[in-house]
Amino acid sequence: TALRGAAAACIGRHKNASLSLISIPNRLLRKSPQRFSPSLQHQAGRSVRAIQGATAEPVAPKKEHERQSLQDWKIKMLYDGDCPLCMREVDMLRERNKRYGTIKFVDISSAGYSPEENQGLDYKTVMGRIHAILSDGTVVTDVEAFRRLYEQVGLGWVYAITKYEPIATVADAVYGVWAKYRLQITGRPLLEEVLEARKNKGEMCNDGDKCKM
Repeated sequence: TALRGAAAACIGRHKNASLSLISIPNRLLRKSPQRFSPSLQHQAGRSVRAIQGATAEPVAPKKEHERQSLQDWKIKMLYDGDCPLCMREVDMLRERNKRYGTIKFVDISSAGYSPEENQGLDYKTVMGRIHAILSDGTVVTDVEAFRRLYEQVGLGWVYAITKYEPIATVADAVYGVWAKYRLQITGRPLLEEVLEARKNKGEMCNDGDKCKM
């Protein structure tokens, strides 16, 4: 009887201990979650707002002239933007150049044309015949200029034969006739009249807003 009593007491203590171990996490679960102090909450809020501000700020796109300045052109074409036949060829080359990006087009008829930026070639000189400028500063004219331009847009075969004599001399002679009379052929005034009109327009531009024609 004494042994049974001792055994029962031992079993009872063991059950109570087990129940105590099981009840500990339940009591912990019933507790309300610990709150951060106001200072920690304030610091956390500032950090979140800083991260959100950094990620939400958009990256400003590059301007058009900045993108163009990064392009690696190999030849610069000086063209007469007032020549309708010339512009057909310029438009064709410009369309082809979208794939290559190797030609820089400069309109000599624009008010902003600057000889200083184009190897000192003034308006009258460039109007006489086609000029192109290589990236190293070399100036090429006549049929060679066309050949170099066409080569840059994958059409080098068009003028390839003009590299050889006597074709080169003949081609330059034919182009020379066209260059001499192209203004009359396209229904425009003589070069002297064009120069005089451009001079008068330049004088008007120097007088405030009268340049706006």
